[in-house]
This record gives sequence, C-alpha cells and structure tokens, in this order.
Amino acid sequence: MEGNKRGYGTNNRACGDGARLFATMGSLDQPGAVATLRRFATFELDLRTGELRKNGIRLRLQQQPFQILAMLLERPGQLVTREELRQKLWPSDTFVDFDHGLNTAINKLRDALSDPANAPRYIDTLPKRGYRFIYPVEGAASAASTAPPASAAQTETPETAVSFELPHPPRSLPRALFLLLQGVYLAIYVAALAKLGRVEELLGTWFGSLGNQAAILLLVTAVLGIALRLFLLSAAGFDYRGVGRLFRRVFWALFVLDVFWALSPFLLAHKIGVGLAFAAFATLVWLPFAQRTLVRMTYGHSRDLPG
Repeated sequence: MEGNKRGYGTNNRACGDGARLFATMGSLDQPGAVATLRRFATFELDLRTGELRKNGIRLRLQQQPFQILAMLLERPGQLVTREELRQKLWPSDTFVDFDHGLNTAINKLRDALSDPANAPRYIDTLPKRGYRFIYPVEGAASAASTAPPASAAQTETPETAVSFELPHPPRSLPRALFLLLQGVYLAIYVAALAKLGRVEELLGTWFGSLGNQAAILLLVTAVLGIALRLFLLSAAGFDYRGVGRLFRRVFWALFVLDVFWALSPFLLAHKIGVGLAFAAFATLVWLPFAQRTLVRMTYGHSRDLPG
C-alpha cells in the first residue's frame, strides 16, 4: 500500500512537471513572451542556443564576448557600465585582471562584428565608463522604452535597412583599393608633366591662343593633385583614424579636380581612339564616388561624408 502511494505521488509530480513545461512552452508563443532572438543589420543573436549568426551563417564567438553582446542588445542605446560587465562576467570571488580581460573580450566581439573601434557601427565606447549599442535592434525587450528617439532611417524594417547599407568586407580591402586609386591619380599627374611639351602642343591645337592658359591650368592642378594625393596616401597608409573627416572636408574640391582630370584621356585620343578615350573618361568621372564609398566602408558611417 505504501509503495502504491509513493508511486502515485511520483506520477503526480511527473504530471505536474509536464504540465508546467507545457505551460511554459505555450507562454513563449504568446505575444507577451520574451523573445530569445535579437536582430541587427545582418546579424542574429540567439539567447537560447548561445549562437551568433550573420546572414544565417553561424559565427564563432566565445562565451564572454557573447555575454557582453547579449547585455548590450538588451539595452540598445543605453550605457552598460564596465562595473556591470564585471559583475556579470566575473563573480566577486574571482581574481582576474578585469581591465585586460574585458578589453580582450570587447576586441574579440568587434572582430566578430567587423566593427572597428575608431569608426564604430554597432558598439560605441565611452572611455572609462562602458559601452553602448548604437545600431537599431529588433527583438530587444527594452528597445521601445529605453532606446533614444530613432531617426526615420532607424525606424525602417530590417529588410529595408539591409538593402541600403554598405557591405562590410575586412577593412584592409577597401583601404587597399583606396590607396591604389591614389596611386593611379599620381601616375596620371606625373605622366602628364613628363610629356608637358607635347601636351602644350595639343592644347594649342585645340584652343588656339588659349592653349597657354590651358597648359598653365593643367600644370597648377597637377601640382596640387600630387600634393593632395600624397597627403591621402600617407594618411590612409598609416591608417589615421581621422581620414573620413578629412576626406569629407576636401571631397568637393577633390571632385572638381578629378572631373577636370577625367578629360586627360582625350590627350591620347590620337593613339587609343576616341571611343576608348570616352570609356576612360567615364571611368575617371566615376572614381570620386568610388573613393567616397571606399572611405565610408573603411573609416566611418555614411553620415560622416557628403551625400
């Protein structure tokens, strides 16, 4: 009889546990349940499985960087202090170099997100205070009540936002292409100056008495162009963090200079043909915009540059 009672009690507990589990699973499907997915840009964080995915592909991310990202996504737009991170990642009885450990975890997280500290897209650093997630987050429980007012661009759906954002290759690729373009322009300037006598003859044939003025304009712009390209080469070559801001300041002057020099292929039209000269002209007209895009991809957000 006693055995039957114990069996009956065990069955009751099993049924009760099953009912509670069923109720819990049902509650997760209800509108008020806390979602376990956090989405931003092309990334998706699954709090239940502990996985970070980009475009559906799982990324390797260690536990501490994952926990930091989860904390930041729970409070988008708000400061998460270093002390809060310490309490979450390292219990009070743990002896560790906290600053070094936290900095290492943040660097690993930035690597996974391709988010440079000098031009952050997702994680903003507040020196000596903590970190703040600055990109709109879908699925954050506190996003609607705690995030700062969003602009029109931030209120777009994730599909719309992704379709208009720039790609995120490793920074070394757009930076290398930007440096290559500066080298191309330098080669054009130097080649024109090396053949300045022949260029003067062609300009005289085209413009008559105005040929000398045109040759002087070409000479002056070539010298200015060489100085400007060497400046951009050195700044980007040493990966100066202010390149985006500097490029923004000189963009329109650079645009006028580049469009002027886009006419240079016509100096070779007698050798390469008019059709190829027009093709080269169209390419050179496009290059200022290509440079602007490369700078955006390497050194900062689109709002840091004109257009």
